[in-house]
Amino acid sequence: MRATKMKKAITKTQLLLALMMAIALFTTAAHAAAPGITGPTFHLTAQPAFLTQPDGGMIYSWGYGCASQPTSFVPAAVPRPTGGCPLMQVPGPTLVVTEGQTVTVTLVNNLPAAAGNTSLLFPGFQATATNGVQGLLTRESTPTTSTSCVTASCVTYTFVASSPGTRAYYSGTQGDLQVEMGLYGAIIVLPNTANAPTCPAHNLHAGLATGATTLTANGEKDFRLSATGAAYHVAGSCYDREYLFQFTEMDPSIHTQALAQVTAKAGCALADPVCHLEVPTEPYHPAYFMINGRSMPDDMDPNYAPEYPHQPYNGNPHMHPGELVLLRIVGQGRWQHPFHEHGNHVRILARDGNIILSQSNAAELAGPLLFTTTTTPGLAMDGIFYYTAKGLNWDMYGHNPTSSDPLATLTCTPDANGYNTGNPAAVNYYEWCQDHNKPVQVAPFGDVAAGGPATLPDANLFTNGPWYGGSPYLGPDATIRATGPTGTTPPSGTIANNPSAEAGFAFMWHSHNEREITTNNIFPGGMLMMMLVDSREFVIDESN
Repeated sequence: MRATKMKKAITKTQLLLALMMAIALFTTAAHAAAPGITGPTFHLTAQPAFLTQPDGGMIYSWGYGCASQPTSFVPAAVPRPTGGCPLMQVPGPTLVVTEGQTVTVTLVNNLPAAAGNTSLLFPGFQATATNGVQGLLTRESTPTTSTSCVTASCVTYTFVASSPGTRAYYSGTQGDLQVEMGLYGAIIVLPNTANAPTCPAHNLHAGLATGATTLTANGEKDFRLSATGAAYHVAGSCYDREYLFQFTEMDPSIHTQALAQVTAKAGCALADPVCHLEVPTEPYHPAYFMINGRSMPDDMDPNYAPEYPHQPYNGNPHMHPGELVLLRIVGQGRWQHPFHEHGNHVRILARDGNIILSQSNAAELAGPLLFTTTTTPGLAMDGIFYYTAKGLNWDMYGHNPTSSDPLATLTCTPDANGYNTGNPAAVNYYEWCQDHNKPVQVAPFGDVAAGGPATLPDANLFTNGPWYGGSPYLGPDATIRATGPTGTTPPSGTIANNPSAEAGFAFMWHSHNEREITTNNIFPGGMLMMMLVDSREFVIDESN
């Protein structure tokens, strides 16, 4: 089936407007977390289905799914998805286990007979395989129409989850075709509680759960997978939130040819010499670039959204200032993708579950700070993203001592590192105190001399169309708090929200290969999403 082409020419201006509107509306969008299913026993099937793309394309693909429903979906705060774990999804189900567990994965091959055998590889683990038939790299499952485990059509893989971290799993049979078609997924191994590091109090919840009058009384739920609050057995791997991103590309011509040959050979007997596919995978010309099986803007829709029955995972990270965000990143395709996380560098903790420590101090992290996380094919990495607004040179909360708003007069008492950490319940917890009470401009009237580091244009320039989607300040009422009722700084969220509504800083996270932020050569699309830094008053609900 061919991808539907966009028939109407869209100007660059219209596309940029659409992108800016998406950014402005991002405050009401869903969040990501790292959803998966728990083991240590998993029953998977490989099946075909069609994946959707933002240009209207329906791409014939293969993927792993659940041959039987798991007993647990994680994080616990994320509701069990409607219909449970599907029979086919891309990426495959995220397998979540604990260090030291013996993991058993049973695979049934429900691909078309012409697709041939399929299998699973678990790089980084010493896996043994039983049943099925011997293949080039491991034992393989032959095609069957039943999800029941029959000797030749069912393979059981067993390994010990020997160390924590994020890793990939994928087909070990004709990988140039089967991985391209969608047969890949991720494994998350959580550290056991032995020798667990002492992590600081989970600042994300401190104060929010107390019902303080200046904060929500509802508090925030904990969406971390690790019971210890750390990704590894060192304190430097402690974190507050975590997100999983799997990067892939897709050449629709390969999928189109696979569908044509499968259709032509429907019902063929396995013993028939012509019952196999001859799909060329070179030259390779990918047109779709995906994060967790979706392209922008689909990757910002909720997890388990019904319009994506075979693409359940999104890519939509949120955080509060000062939080440690664990990024689990896997390169699942054939190309390397230079992905840039705006707002800060990413401190790499480990690669393929191998934590990077100092040779002189076993408790000290030694991973690099990356401007772009280069997602090499087959490589998984864990890293920490951190944002505090240090060095902005203006008060990002819009504090103004002359304002009648009590939040405007909040104090900032620097700790030894210069941050406001004395009161975790404060709205400006982790504010960089050197910038406290500094306005972005003293006199908000166009090119008039001001005491701040920036001079904003006259607000009238923003009245013709929704071109200004945010505020230089963080949180509800921050614009009013900073400028007063007669100030002319454009209000926060002029498209979707009034000045009293939630407003955050949107940082575009995207591939630095320009073609990879397109969908079928149309911008915006592809490997593009947003990190939204929210004020602490705003409860980040990652349950969807």
